[in-house]
Amino acid sequence: MLLASVTLGTVLGVLVLGFVTGALARLAVPGPDPMPIWLTIAIGIVGSLGGGAIALGAGSRNAYVINTAGFVAAIALVVLYRRFVQKRPLTGPEAFRFPKRGFGVEQARERLNRAGIDPDAIGPLGLPGAAAQSPPAEADGLETVDLLHKLVDLHEAGVLTDEEYEAKRNFVVERARSSTQAGNGEG
Repeated sequence: MLLASVTLGTVLGVLVLGFVTGALARLAVPGPDPMPIWLTIAIGIVGSLGGGAIALGAGSRNAYVINTAGFVAAIALVVLYRRFVQKRPLTGPEAFRFPKRGFGVEQARERLNRAGIDPDAIGPLGLPGAAAQSPPAEADGLETVDLLHKLVDLHEAGVLTDEEYEAKRNFVVERARSSTQAGNGEG
C-alpha cells in the first residue's frame, strides 16, 4: 500500500524539487539551453534519483553526499543533452550560440523571430555583433534577450496590447543597439 500514502503534496513537492534541480543544472552549463519545463523537471528528477542511487550504492548514507551526487548527475544529463541531442560544443564561443536542435528550440526560435531577433545572429554574449563588445556588456545582452522573451510572454498572455508590446519591444531593441554601438566605439 505504498501508493496509498502518496499525496498530491508529495507529487507537487517532487515536481518542484525536480524543477529547481533541473534549472540549477541548466545554469551550471554555460550557454543557452532552451527546453520545455517538462524536460527541466525530468532532468532534475532523473539526475537526483540516479545520482542518489549511485551514492547509496557506493555505501554513502550522508544526505549531503547523496544530494550532491544527484545534482552532479543532473548536470551530466544537461551536458549529454547538449552534446548528443543539440549537437553543440560545451565550451568556447560556439557553446553560447543559440541551438538549432532539441526539444522546444523551434518554439524559442519563433519567439525570438517575433521579437525581431535573428537567433542565428546571436553571438557569444547574446546579441548580434556581441563578440566585438567589451565583457561588461555581456550582462546587458543577456538581459535584453530575457526582456524580449518576457515581453512576448506578456503580449501572448494579453497583458500588453499590440501597441504597448511594439512600443516596449522597440524601446528594448533601441537600447540594446545604442549599448552595442557605444561598446564598439560607434556611438
